[in-house]
Amino acid sequence: MKVLVINCGSSSLKYQLMNMENENVLAKGLVERIGIDGSVLTHKVNGEKVVIEQPMKDHKVAIGLVLDALVDKKHGVIGDMSEISAVGHRVVHGGEKYASSVLIDGKVMEALEECVKLAPLHNPPNIIGINACKELMPSTPMVAVFDTAFHQTLPEEAYMYALPYELYTKYGVRKYGFHGTSHRFVSMTAAEMMGKKPEDIKMITCHLGNGASLAAIKGGKSVDTTMGFTPLAGVVMGTRCGDIDPAIVPFLVKEAGMSIEEADALMNKKSGVLGLSELSSDFRDIENAAKEGNKKAQLALDVFDYRVRTAIGTYVAALNGVDAIIFTAGLGENSASNRAAICEGLTYLGIKIDPEKNGQRGEALEISTPDSKVKVFVIPTDEELMIARDTKEIVESAK
Repeated sequence: MKVLVINCGSSSLKYQLMNMENENVLAKGLVERIGIDGSVLTHKVNGEKVVIEQPMKDHKVAIGLVLDALVDKKHGVIGDMSEISAVGHRVVHGGEKYASSVLIDGKVMEALEECVKLAPLHNPPNIIGINACKELMPSTPMVAVFDTAFHQTLPEEAYMYALPYELYTKYGVRKYGFHGTSHRFVSMTAAEMMGKKPEDIKMITCHLGNGASLAAIKGGKSVDTTMGFTPLAGVVMGTRCGDIDPAIVPFLVKEAGMSIEEADALMNKKSGVLGLSELSSDFRDIENAAKEGNKKAQLALDVFDYRVRTAIGTYVAALNGVDAIIFTAGLGENSASNRAAICEGLTYLGIKIDPEKNGQRGEALEISTPDSKVKVFVIPTDEELMIARDTKEIVESAK
């Protein structure tokens, strides 16, 4: 069985075509800076890389380029789309209706549309990815794998908001949490690297990128996470503000004359490190500018690092201690300076970072010193493998 995994993020798209008989990756790639100047598709086959630089105004254009790359006569790996047995789609929000992965049908698509209001940056590109694939492969089964599933183990005291209880029963207003597929993968990998069972470890996973969230994991289960009712909550992100005083919204409506829609767009698309730096939502651009002395860029990084560091402190309390901290995703995996800045404020936990190991990239490794009281890992996430496994299981069980 060949499974194509489509993972659409707010400004990126990862994909992998996998042979599920041995879980070998036949081809994979990454589309970056969707909707941002400098859009690029990097397609990899057998270690060889093909870079396609082309403007991509939205995710529909990006999906088309991905499918073209897979069937290309020079660097493609399949003759046509019929060789793909199933497609697994990462979907950010399924509300309370979907707590696990599901075969996509008309009712599922309706539910995803209904959840756009809960994830305005993510569910739309997820839906675009599904529709684009359905149009080109109408007979191919497709599975939705939800980011919310891993966090369904949160206890009531963690997922309930201190609002009138009927808002939960009537509208489902509660913390859901996201990036669950990534948090699940890196926590499992960390346990393997430590030579321990997941149920014996307390860990904090830090998925840091254009979208960012942390999770407190105890006994292999998520017990708290920074994102909430929507992916807007939590730490500072690329264009999202993260946690703010909720009274800011009615203040802006009254004093700045904003509509609710304008305030929502401001928080989701114009805030975060983009809003602070007034430069870019891409952390690489901001880090480069900070090195050149741009004070607003440095402020954006400082605010981000501070929010992540204090979130870690909160989860140490939630877990009553911590055995391991894991960094993953675009920024977490690739920015040694960011990891160092965050960990410099955690010395009270007895954390010590090995600068040489912290400077390495591209592989799962421990970057803490042997005498560090808390182990610190950098683990490249593999949401695609988790999605492919769920897709294979669901499609085969449906036969």
